Amino acid sequence: MKKNVETFIGCDSEYEESGIVLFGAPFDSTTSFRPGARFGSAAIRHESFGIETYSPYQDKDLTDIKVFDCGDLELSFGLPEEALKDIEDQSRKILSDGKLPILIGGEHLVTLGSVKAVFEKHPDLQIIHFDAHCDLRDDYLGAKLSHACVLRRCHELVGDGKIHQFCIRSGDREEFLFAKDHTDMHKFSFDGLQEVCDELKKNNTPVYFTIDLDCMDPSQFCGTGTPEAGGVSFTQLLDAIITVSKTNIVGADINELAPMLDNSGASTAVACKVLRELILSINK
Repeated sequence: MKKNVETFIGCDSEYEESGIVLFGAPFDSTTSFRPGARFGSAAIRHESFGIETYSPYQDKDLTDIKVFDCGDLELSFGLPEEALKDIEDQSRKILSDGKLPILIGGEHLVTLGSVKAVFEKHPDLQIIHFDAHCDLRDDYLGAKLSHACVLRRCHELVGDGKIHQFCIRSGDREEFLFAKDHTDMHKFSFDGLQEVCDELKKNNTPVYFTIDLDCMDPSQFCGTGTPEAGGVSFTQLLDAIITVSKTNIVGADINELAPMLDNSGASTAVACKVLRELILSINK
């Protein structure tokens, strides 16, 4: 693989020497409210040069580790099946080379492609999911491939009790009823996260970590397609990311930044810091 012309700050190592590989999935064709997440990955790269490589939160620096950024995939906007296949193929290639893929969305549906590749390698996979929304609909207006259905499709892969959901505060009644029987849902906050992570760590269970940035309150992150009042703060999210990083993470993503929906640029700046802290925390 070749480096992208513009990389995320500090992530310009060569592919062969890197343990973590970033790639973008600029796709938002199934967005149900306000579009724009397709521009998220490019905005995060470009605006990352407004932050530092050093994290005072963790006393770590991106320049001390090896991360490769191969840029954005060229995806078919009108065909989610084809887009997901391209994402899956890219994740599979990264995994086959013994590296950890971090996907930058894009809408949340892009997670499914990466999860499929990771599940293929780790059939005992469990998922930690931060989000404002359940994403557990069986279909959305007849579409089974939608960002409103992505965790339902993931459940069909990993099975009952293997998806741990936090910060959830929006969904239809059927989604919450489905969650009672099939997922481990923690509404509104990160309560219970430490216990879940302790159990996963004890058993060295492979974990896929997906962060929908709308888990944050829109007062701190308004640049997203479906903002929901009542979310967590940036510092609460950071603490939660560090908690999850103690588990055996084998794949991860952040998604649902729609940069033009926050003309101040603050939401993009927040997304950049979330990605920096995610990379630094899960680097082994």
